[in-house]
Amino acid sequence: MQIYPPLFFNTFDPAEFEKWATIEVTDFNTVPDNMDTFILKKGLYAVFIYKGAVSAAAQTFQYILGSWLTNSDYTLDNRPHFELLGEKYKNEDPNSEEELWIPIRPKK
Repeated sequence: MQIYPPLFFNTFDPAEFEKWATIEVTDFNTVPDNMDTFILKKGLYAVFIYKGAVSAAAQTFQYILGSWLTNSDYTLDNRPHFELLGEKYKNEDPNSEEELWIPIRPKK
């Protein structure tokens, strides 16, 4: 999961952001001392299936943010972005698959 500052995608200037390794849980009753909790607020997400090596994913993100989003009825929302890495995820394997979740909201 990535949490970007509000204007991060407006400037495309290298900036700091938070990156979390997360897992969905049903409750926070037994959280290890060295771990934090995070509640992902509900909202609309555009979900894309990315197939290919992780190192080649930048082109897909450029398309999503620069072309698909621009030509859609949506705009980027200021909520966390994340990827779901399931059984088909294989890092640099060209057959690797993952879900890309991009937070969106309708354009005004």
